[in-house]
Amino acid sequence: MNRAVFDTNVLVAGFLSPAGPPGRIVEWLRAGSVVAVLDDRIFAEYAEVLARPAFCLPTSEVNIVLDAIRARATWAEVGAGYRILLPDPDNLPFAECAHEAEVPLVTGNLRRFPKPACRGVRVLTSAQFLALAGAK
Repeated sequence: MNRAVFDTNVLVAGFLSPAGPPGRIVEWLRAGSVVAVLDDRIFAEYAEVLARPAFCLPTSEVNIVLDAIRARATWAEVGAGYRILLPDPDNLPFAECAHEAEVPLVTGNLRRFPKPACRGVRVLTSAQFLALAGAK
């Protein structure tokens, strides 16, 4: 498994805690070992959230990761027929892209993507994704 939709909180956690599972995912995204599946809405959210002053993330490092993601990403084209009700509608692009591309959705907050609402989308934590990708 080398493709997935990554919730923005995985990237933020990866920058803030580089030694943990999200940090490994950010490194893999940077190196091209895994590929993000996304659309314009998700990429725009990545750029906006990672630039927030509250996180104090190094702009040059953020830009390197965003450039790597953009260069290697699988861009999903979400059809109008997939609509679900999530607790927060802002999370819909992540579930839509995962459903369309038939890849897992990796998040740091499983409650944001309740199984009954996600209609077949496999939702994983960062640690679960790493285990499936063969990392210990």
